[in-house]
Amino acid sequence: MQCPALTSISPDVIRDLKSGRPRTLELQSTHNIITVANIKPGPETHLFMTSIDMDDLAPGDAGICVYVLAVNITMKRMVEFMQGVHYEERERVSARVQVRYCASSVVKAVYHEGLVRPTSVEILKSSCYHAV
Repeated sequence: MQCPALTSISPDVIRDLKSGRPRTLELQSTHNIITVANIKPGPETHLFMTSIDMDDLAPGDAGICVYVLAVNITMKRMVEFMQGVHYEERERVSARVQVRYCASSVVKAVYHEGLVRPTSVEILKSSCYHAV
């Protein structure tokens, strides 16, 4: 299955998602915002998430596959005052994405076409069986 990939996600967040409850993540890294910008949420929309950096992502790397429940991209205007007189105004884009755990998975192939293109991967869902 080929799906978009979010990289450099904290291992604690990935561990928390494996508990099965939906979580909303706020993404501020440019490459992850570009990846989720054109995603249409739905019951069959998948994302691959890994703690590995985008530049180091390679076949055989592990991560999780999640369902995308909602995506919201916003711009925040920030004003910083310095020494009471000088101020700096800037804008910051962030993306909030609500996801729910689907399965553990492994990267089969990586597709990255440049800085302003989304990163996508071909993944294999891992099967794990527990004896009762």
